[in-house]
Amino acid sequence: MSVSGDEFDLAVVGGGICGLAHALAGVRRGLRVVVIERDARANGASIRNFGFVTVTGQQRGQCWQRAMRSRQVWAEVAPAAGIRIEHAGLAVAVRRPEAAAVLEAFRTTEMGEGCELLSPAEAGRRFPMLRTDDLQAVLASPHDLRVESRIAVPALARWLAEVHGVTFLYQTLAKAVTPPVIETTRGPVRARLCVVCPGDDFLSLYPERISAYGLVRCKLHMLRVASAVAAPRFNAAVMSDLGLVRYLGYAELPEAAALKQRLESEQGQHLANGVHLIAVQSEDGSLVVGDSHHYDATPDPFGPEAVDELIMDEFRQVLAWPTPGIRERWIGTYASASDRLMLIDRPSETVRLVMITSGTGASTSFAIAEEVIDELTSGSGAT
Repeated sequence: MSVSGDEFDLAVVGGGICGLAHALAGVRRGLRVVVIERDARANGASIRNFGFVTVTGQQRGQCWQRAMRSRQVWAEVAPAAGIRIEHAGLAVAVRRPEAAAVLEAFRTTEMGEGCELLSPAEAGRRFPMLRTDDLQAVLASPHDLRVESRIAVPALARWLAEVHGVTFLYQTLAKAVTPPVIETTRGPVRARLCVVCPGDDFLSLYPERISAYGLVRCKLHMLRVASAVAAPRFNAAVMSDLGLVRYLGYAELPEAAALKQRLESEQGQHLANGVHLIAVQSEDGSLVVGDSHHYDATPDPFGPEAVDELIMDEFRQVLAWPTPGIRERWIGTYASASDRLMLIDRPSETVRLVMITSGTGASTSFAIAEEVIDELTSGSGAT
């Protein structure tokens, strides 16, 4: 597709969920948008995750607020784009009194509004997919959504193209960004504004600026567990004790310290490999299950079975799923920072560099994009 002579209001570099969110924010403000994507389709973290729009447990304050807003946008966009909501809500099932104390504390914060703390008997009735033999409590949240990311992200791109007129340039590398010209392998693209969403590509554009943030990559293991005839249907996503020391909305509560100390004693290998449990269900009955976290400048591409077994160990402790068989395995990577969940860098008055550095792209990108586009089009030129 040639764009010679075309002029756009906004160019977005990167066709993952962060880039698509900026394209959506642009068209909602009446901008003519082009998306420049180096691959033939989104192929990175945006499609290698749970498709879990996580609100509950995100860090208190701005991140949680962004997740709430992004969840609202997902709920608006999904039916319009033909994206199926696989299930809504979250069940955090915990097996230790220290974990129950964290849930009780969380429930009293503004983040716990609308959530319920269930007894084991109540939880068993509400969430039949859970094991209840050693259950202490379950936090039931209505806020979270789940889509099939490998289907939802391409569907969102098609909808933006077909309904909102967004131009997509796939298999096109952006080589230099100097609005009103973006130099690409397909020739110059003219746009007065540009947002660069490079995922975990630290070198193609603005490498010196990205380097200043000290980013690394996080590698995670993901599994698809085969459906089971006798298993109950999921009516919410599932998390467990391990998530309470990883997700900052829980982990930063004072009550989490005692839980972490106990987990270090009882599940030290899980913590050492960054393992916590998220389990969500797909339309065909199979489950997407994960995950683990290992950090390096260039993570190796290998997936040791021992790490998968740690994930499945937690799965078996929490879920009533007969003889779980693994149907599929894959590895994802995303940009990670030790001191921030995301970054917005301002190379010039007309360019923004946006990176999600915490694995929360599906959960927060729509809200971040609205903020970025509002600021970029305000004419303030703030740096």
